[in-house]
Amino acid sequence: MVCVLAVVATASFGQQRPLNVVLIMTDDVGVEAFGCYGGTSYETPRIDALAKEGVRFRHCYSQPLCTPSRVKIMSGQSNLRNYVRFSVLAPDQITFGHLLQRAGYRTAVVGKWQLYAAEHYGKLAGTGVLPEKAGFHEHCLWQVDKLGPRYPDPLIREGGENSKREGRYGPDVFTERACAFVKRNAERPFLLYFPMALVHNPFKPTPDRPDAKTRQGKFAAMMAYMDQCVGRIVDAVKEAGVADRTLVLFTSDNGTNKNIVSRMGGREVKGGKGLPNDRGTHVPLVAWGPGVVKGGRVLDDLIDFSDFMPTLLEAAHAKAPEGYVLDGRSFLPQVRGEKGSPRESVFVWSNPRPGKTQPVRFARDQRFKLYGDGRLFDVTADPEEHTVIPAGASAEADLVRERLRAAIDRMPKRPARTDPDS
Repeated sequence: MVCVLAVVATASFGQQRPLNVVLIMTDDVGVEAFGCYGGTSYETPRIDALAKEGVRFRHCYSQPLCTPSRVKIMSGQSNLRNYVRFSVLAPDQITFGHLLQRAGYRTAVVGKWQLYAAEHYGKLAGTGVLPEKAGFHEHCLWQVDKLGPRYPDPLIREGGENSKREGRYGPDVFTERACAFVKRNAERPFLLYFPMALVHNPFKPTPDRPDAKTRQGKFAAMMAYMDQCVGRIVDAVKEAGVADRTLVLFTSDNGTNKNIVSRMGGREVKGGKGLPNDRGTHVPLVAWGPGVVKGGRVLDDLIDFSDFMPTLLEAAHAKAPEGYVLDGRSFLPQVRGEKGSPRESVFVWSNPRPGKTQPVRFARDQRFKLYGDGRLFDVTADPEEHTVIPAGASAEADLVRERLRAAIDRMPKRPARTDPDS
């Protein structure tokens, strides 16, 4: 049964005004690619500066693949509750766009959609949701109902119409629209959601590095350009005079492309997109906002992708409808410098292409990870998960096993929705 949308003001901030929110999610980049996380292969000075001035979370975990992460971040729910199929967000799903829109926010989404099932999905095309039906007043997006280029000469849907932007670079179009949206709405609460097209393959030269030749060289150019786009949006927030009441969050939807090798902490890290291990799910999370964030800190708090929706709701002085299940919890207090209510574990259920992929479920903390089939790993010492810790190996491991098993058992045993075409 679909919950009736309702937004209720909360007094959690006293008399403080609701915050503007800018949520930026890059595409296919794990923590190893960022200087602020110890990466040495690419140039990310603007994001590194945000991490230095704001808060960097060491332990943020996404779904292993893009659409599942997009569904989870927008809904605040485990994929067990609402995931249908790849490239689809269920049309009846409540999103943070809906709730902030109804709380009086002006809302916009720019970048990559991939939640409607575009024309190339054949009979499944159009089984998802359009951005204007997902809680967004404005959109400027690649891959809604049509599929075309995303980088040079992109095919972009804006205001309900598709058009090819000859001679333009897609990320520039998205970033320009994002910056203009911020400046136009400086006098009212706004939500800007920017699920970026960068740095997903195909790997191509960027406007400022047209001579990039190799796959690694093109990826490096795209990383640098992505960083510049983030910087342009932060500059727009400053120029609009709203930095003191704007929360900027930066993350990624999953790990890096498997064909990319990066250096981090003196070792090579192969991209792990699609894998349930750290290389596939360990992503950056940086929070910035000079009037909002108690900066200059690095936190070990666990962050799950279901935590973003309740964080945005708290920032907006709003909450979910009665009866709506939120699997996440707000991390806004920690961003502000308060203790908050940090989670003890992260839970992931993954089955991105039902009927073609096998479901995986696990719970983890900062060090240990337990799969639904009982395998326990010390992922700090064994990030590639080669050695299973047997029962009885140590009192500590047995206690962790019990706690993580309880976290798994608290979740539904099977998905609430099934794909009729799988």
